[in-house]
Amino acid sequence: MQNIIVRGAREHNLKNVTVELPRNQFVVITGVSGSGKSTLAFDTIYAEGQRRYVESLSAYARQFLGLMEKPDVDAIEGLSPAISIDQKTTSHNPRSTVGTVTEIHDYLRLLYARVGTPYCPICGRKIERQSASEITDKLLVQFADKRALLLAPVVRGRKGEYRKLFSDLKREGFARARVDGVLYELDEAEKLKLEKFEKHDVDVVVDRVVLRETDRSRIAESVETGLRRGEGLLRILLPDEGAEELYSEKFACPEHGSVLEELEPRSFSFNSPYGACGDCAGLGSKLEFSPDLVIDENLSIAGGAIIPWSKKGTGGGVYYWDKLRALSEHLEFDLKTTWRDLPEKVKKAVLTGVPEPFEVVYRRAGKETMRFQTEFEGVVKNLERRYAETESEYMREKLEELMELQPCPTCGGTRYKPEILAVRVGGVNIAQASGMSVLDADRYFGELQDGTLNHDTIAPYLEGGMGGTARVHGPRHYAYTLGEFGSAVAAPILKAIRTRLRFLVDVGLDYLSLDRTANTLSGGEAQRIRLATQVGSGLTGVLYVLDEPSIGLHPKDNGRLIGTLKNLRDLGNTLLVVEHDEETMMESDYVVDMGPGAGVHGGNVVAVGTPQEVAANPESLTGKYLRGEIKIDVPTTRRRGNGKRLSVRGAREHNLRNVNIDIPLGTMTVVTGPSGSGKSTLIHDILHATLARDLNGAKTTPGKADAIIGIEHLDKVIEIDQSPIGRTPRSNPATYTGVFTDVRDLFTRTPEARRRGYQAGRFSFNVKGGRCEACKGDGVVKIEMNFLPDIYVPCEVCKGARYNRETLEVKYNGKNISEVLDMTVEDAREFFEAIPSIERKMQLLCDVGLGYMKIGQPSTTLSGGEAQRIKLASELAKRATGKTIYILDEPTTGLHFEDVRKLMMVLERLVEAGNTLVIIEHNLDVMKSADHLIDLGPEGGVRGGLVVAIGTPEELAAHPTSHTGAYLARVPGIVPARPREDAEARELVEAAPAKKPARKPSAKKAVAK
Repeated sequence: MQNIIVRGAREHNLKNVTVELPRNQFVVITGVSGSGKSTLAFDTIYAEGQRRYVESLSAYARQFLGLMEKPDVDAIEGLSPAISIDQKTTSHNPRSTVGTVTEIHDYLRLLYARVGTPYCPICGRKIERQSASEITDKLLVQFADKRALLLAPVVRGRKGEYRKLFSDLKREGFARARVDGVLYELDEAEKLKLEKFEKHDVDVVVDRVVLRETDRSRIAESVETGLRRGEGLLRILLPDEGAEELYSEKFACPEHGSVLEELEPRSFSFNSPYGACGDCAGLGSKLEFSPDLVIDENLSIAGGAIIPWSKKGTGGGVYYWDKLRALSEHLEFDLKTTWRDLPEKVKKAVLTGVPEPFEVVYRRAGKETMRFQTEFEGVVKNLERRYAETESEYMREKLEELMELQPCPTCGGTRYKPEILAVRVGGVNIAQASGMSVLDADRYFGELQDGTLNHDTIAPYLEGGMGGTARVHGPRHYAYTLGEFGSAVAAPILKAIRTRLRFLVDVGLDYLSLDRTANTLSGGEAQRIRLATQVGSGLTGVLYVLDEPSIGLHPKDNGRLIGTLKNLRDLGNTLLVVEHDEETMMESDYVVDMGPGAGVHGGNVVAVGTPQEVAANPESLTGKYLRGEIKIDVPTTRRRGNGKRLSVRGAREHNLRNVNIDIPLGTMTVVTGPSGSGKSTLIHDILHATLARDLNGAKTTPGKADAIIGIEHLDKVIEIDQSPIGRTPRSNPATYTGVFTDVRDLFTRTPEARRRGYQAGRFSFNVKGGRCEACKGDGVVKIEMNFLPDIYVPCEVCKGARYNRETLEVKYNGKNISEVLDMTVEDAREFFEAIPSIERKMQLLCDVGLGYMKIGQPSTTLSGGEAQRIKLASELAKRATGKTIYILDEPTTGLHFEDVRKLMMVLERLVEAGNTLVIIEHNLDVMKSADHLIDLGPEGGVRGGLVVAIGTPEELAAHPTSHTGAYLARVPGIVPARPREDAEARELVEAAPAKKPARKPSAKKAVAK
């Protein structure tokens, strides 16, 4: 078939939709938010394609995969197996990285296991293999005249019962074995009932000898036997010493005896005990007590500077005060001196303790009154001990408030054991290779494959990721070529790595490092990583369904993404992309425009055809924007602000390079730049974290910066992101905005409720009383279906109403509480027109484009853009102080041109009230509407982290090197202008004092509270 034909689709708000989509083409589905795009693409077409494929498998396989519910559609013809690449599948596992998600890390493990060169982690000298005679000589010298057991490791960390193994060893003439650290006669070992699914270690005892020169021939023969039976490994157990040593005929340092076991791919995995750092278990970080959270440097010790030992902390009293007073006598400092003015020696002693007991002499009126010995373990050591010993969950939670994730001190955050970090390929270890950006890794592996690798290429990475590896011998001892054997073995591995790296470059992710954790990626980045992985799979005849892959992508990177999508199409696949980006639409083969409105006003196909045909369609709202009939106008004037500004000085977190910026207060400031240029680091990790700590009393740890000046001009900071408004179906727009409280209060004032004595709790589905107890207020009951998908069926008792019969008998204007929750925002606005507190909040939700949404819709079904706009409406409902700063991260995500226009009107209202907006955005309509632009770059990753240009959109459009400016210059209505030369412009770029201003005591008190 040439087309995918959908007949009679009625899922959600779709109104019996019938549409034909060309196969093996790049198809874009667009339309206003809530018009039914995702319902058609994901809930209907993808769901049916996935369901049919899974249904073809066995019942056994289906119980693991889960069968999707059949969508409400008459028929779908011409359907291929479907793969969904959406924004909700980002892993939240801290062990998941860019390298593991793209499988590059798997190839790296194989590369290092097969061609890696081991070095001694102590001296850095290359490790060579040891022969049996060399091991014998070393034993006779190092452990002369000592009793020893020579053991051959036959099982190392493998699951099984091993009964047959013990029988075979007995037949071979062996008498004893050590099983999981315990010595047994083989007769006893045969009777052991080892857990089949647990990992075990089994060493067979080859000989029991006293290591004397006179017995050299016997010892040499036993060593050879042990190495042969242990496949190159020999373990020496010294019973009198209580110690053991591992020897290998493969790798060992001749000077330090450092032994590296056989190199296997699992040895280079931080998810395996064979490669992971033993201290942090491969996470690279540990939860440690932070001095910044433990100490308030604005107070003296007597005034409560040590927060956990103060009256409001997790413990205090006379005991700790006496200890501190004794320490002050010993080190001769005043307890009433402000913490920041104390000598560093004293600060260190207070935090980490005094290593030896010390004598304290108390005097009164110049005469000695008391002399005694005491100790001081230190505040941090004390907290660590209490955290380890406490059995109180409350105390543990209180102590965790003083902790933060910090790099593991053992591995330096690299995640690996020192001996694993001592294995190198081309001069770098696996942690250093993973620390490279995608672009640098592509260059490194290219030079490695071509044999042209030199020290200059790897020099920037030698300091990072060293772990326990010594620098004594320096990089001159490391080999930069693989040799003839290594090149032949590595060729197919390097080819696979470089292919995957090239795909990441093609989708605009060349700035990411391979060790970047997946839970720090944005939705757009995670989706493009999965897209790159799919391109690498080389499948044909597949239906790919994508959800706005251009999210978070600067216009300059859009071309590469579109090229990748076209390559996927050219392989013989069908692409179904839900998208609002104009460039993506115009480059597609076919466009489906849904609408005409949202929710109940949508669910129809308004226009179909080529991009040019849709643009010319007079009925299509999208077409009107594409042909310029409707557009978001460029503001006639730009606000200069209220004369005050917020300044960030010396920002150095992640890839930022000593950045200084100024944000004029009372304006709409947009921070833009290529993906990975440092926008989120600057605004979220530094600016928002600092403001949240100092203004809101939040427990945040800001990124590195010299100072943030001008905080005193603000009273609070509000971040409006795309995180869910709730994690359970019980959370919904009505509960989040507070409307549900007003509605319940309204129902309690009805005559029927007053007659029955019902209180507000009666109308809540979260507590007993008024809710249906059969479904606990959910309205649906979950039926587990084993190998079929779980089914949610309406509750048989309440029929999905959530409430019991008595509660539903109470009505307001003919509607009960369940029927009110089932209303759309538009209907609720009209229904509660006479109730100002409710009508106003409903109007605000309509203003942000959510009039189609049901006020009781579960939060788990909301998109990120919908959640963000609900938060925005909720903030608009609050009384404006004019001293609030709002921080938004890509608020146009998931928004059509028309929705963006509505959003800009709402944002303008916030600024007009005197507030300040800081927006991270790539959308040109938002950029052109800004009062002030900050353009970071010039590229992403290590090539970014600088301020490229600042000023109005017109000034950026005239900037010669700004990528953002080049695109703004093409926007109708933007006339490039030279930068301002007035006093204000000079003030915006002048340097500010580098001294960090004192933090407000009130903020720290709030943190302690």
